[in-house]
Amino acid sequence: MDLSDLGQYFADVPVYSRRLVGWLSYGVDKNWHTAMINAVLVFNNSGQPRLTKFYTQLDTAVQQRLISEIFTLVANRPSSSCNFLPLPPLLAPSKSSTTTPASSTPTDTPTLITYRHYATLYFIVISTSTESPLALLDLIQVFVEALDRLFENVCELDLIFHFETLHAVLGEMIVGGVVVETGLEKVVRGVREQGKITRRTGNTGGRSAGLGAGILGGFGLRGV
Repeated sequence: MDLSDLGQYFADVPVYSRRLVGWLSYGVDKNWHTAMINAVLVFNNSGQPRLTKFYTQLDTAVQQRLISEIFTLVANRPSSSCNFLPLPPLLAPSKSSTTTPASSTPTDTPTLITYRHYATLYFIVISTSTESPLALLDLIQVFVEALDRLFENVCELDLIFHFETLHAVLGEMIVGGVVVETGLEKVVRGVREQGKITRRTGNTGGRSAGLGAGILGGFGLRGV
């Protein structure tokens, strides 16, 4: 079976799983572009990064500027604002790109920021315009719920001291910038099977000084 037959072969699997087929096909047909996640970022309310995972190669200086600009954008948005907004000009397509013929203009350029605010943490996804913002909001929710289940009431300190589990959860959901799994049970099971869960040590007094009830317990979402 060659790659051109994979679409029919996987016709009955969930849409996000089928995207992996598209990602593989991209290596065969350069004129076809799939929806893509360019980066996943997590900040606390002070702007300190707790996760910076880029799927698009960028210079370190550009990454740092982008991180700073994105945090400033989302942190200053009122609570009544929606959870997605355009990417800053630092990475957004230049005006000169509009003169490029449509047949050769790539659709996998990062243009969209989607985020959710939980307690003291912002979870942010940078993506192409072909990604559905509502699907990305669900993706963030599954990411946070998987962390909450693995850590049994996750808090910011868990992301600092147990970053291996944080990256393992993300790796179960996104591969090479393509969403491959959004099922909560499958994500949690995959991380557990890898043995990437780090148990907490020491007393829990420091936890109550941080997020208390954790990211999800008793805290709503910012925006709708």
